[in-house]
Amino acid sequence: MVQFFSWVKSNEKELLTILENLAKKAVEASDAVLELMDDPTNKDKIAHISEIETEADVLTRDIFSELNKTFITPLDREDMQRVASKIDDIIDFMDGIGARFASYKITKSPPHTKQMAEELAKATREVEYMVGKLGNVKNPKLMIEHCRNTSVIEHVIDDLYRLAISELFESNDPIKIIKLKDIYETMETASDRCVDVADVVEDIVLKYT
Repeated sequence: MVQFFSWVKSNEKELLTILENLAKKAVEASDAVLELMDDPTNKDKIAHISEIETEADVLTRDIFSELNKTFITPLDREDMQRVASKIDDIIDFMDGIGARFASYKITKSPPHTKQMAEELAKATREVEYMVGKLGNVKNPKLMIEHCRNTSVIEHVIDDLYRLAISELFESNDPIKIIKLKDIYETMETASDRCVDVADVVEDIVLKYT
């Protein structure tokens, strides 16, 4: 068994707990986006995504605050900051999807967005799994497999993005192109941020095992 610092104190464990809670918010946000795809005009669903983003911002600030107060951290301070920042980015882009649905007055989910949202939900669950195991990595190889899973999901979303853009540019409606291209790009970028988290986690696993 490979264990990260068995001597971690309670306040250091609290850092990992806050990080885990932030990862859970990413899952909540992706699930809320997926629900929005079936009911894109629902203002309550859009508001819910925004609420999750606000809660995530509080957790991110808490992590940085605790890192500044804690002398000995369970993992490298910079690594923890990077993980927190990238998860916060994921949630920001999820909120951006909802905001764009609202501002562009989307009444029907654009082609391929539900599939992209389904894949984003899978990606955030990979993030949640990886972050939840950071305090005690029993199987480094399995952890790295989950990191790579995130990249596989990102490739699926990239393929959907390229297909969506290709079909979109067959349209002669420039306003539609501008709106939907922005939505597609926001969803694709959210998946990139999931991979960013996986890359940092893989670096941590390789560093400490």
